[in-house]
Amino acid sequence: MLISEGEILIRLGLATLLGMIVGFERERQNQPAGLRTHAILAIGSCLAMTVSINLAVQFVPYVPNGDPARLAAQVISGIGFLGAGAILRYGTNVKGLTTATSLWTVAIVGLAVGAGHYFSAAGTTLALIIVLVLLNILEKRAIQTFQIINVSVTARENPELIEQLNRIFVDLKKKVLSMGIESNPVHKDLTVNMVVKTRENDPMSDIRKAIEELPGVTHFKLD
Repeated sequence: MLISEGEILIRLGLATLLGMIVGFERERQNQPAGLRTHAILAIGSCLAMTVSINLAVQFVPYVPNGDPARLAAQVISGIGFLGAGAILRYGTNVKGLTTATSLWTVAIVGLAVGAGHYFSAAGTTLALIIVLVLLNILEKRAIQTFQIINVSVTARENPELIEQLNRIFVDLKKKVLSMGIESNPVHKDLTVNMVVKTRENDPMSDIRKAIEELPGVTHFKLD
């Protein structure tokens, strides 16, 4: 039985609403894929599902073994390019993985609505919002998260710079993951580059203050 044009419009409207609900939460978190991206994705996947079903039914006399889920399968596999675009790299930190997974899930929500599974689509959207909002609050309150920062310090006529920096991070309870050294014997400059693990949203004022007090420091950078 073909899905009527009116029914398709209803399904598109519901898919748009469900996509906007998830997109609004992502927009509040300043994520690269927000309200419009999630809504458009839900609309497109819903239409793909309804068209796939109608094509299979429409051409039954010619293709009796037609697969109504063929277009839907292509949506699920093809959504990867959007997810990859939402994943951004900031130095050694990677962000956007949650948004990428929400895009993939919203695509399936759109397919579910397109196939007429309204309650399961709405339930999935509710579960997605619970995970994105409530678990985010729980993580911030109960789970200590960390970030990776790059530290570069240049000092003149201070051969003990490496040992001094190591002591600073030990005293501040921050872990040094790796270290690189650049030396300029002519100008007697020594540059130490470190990758340091610290608490997320750490203002880093304690690191700045400790480095500024080191002898011979001419330049330093934290990012």
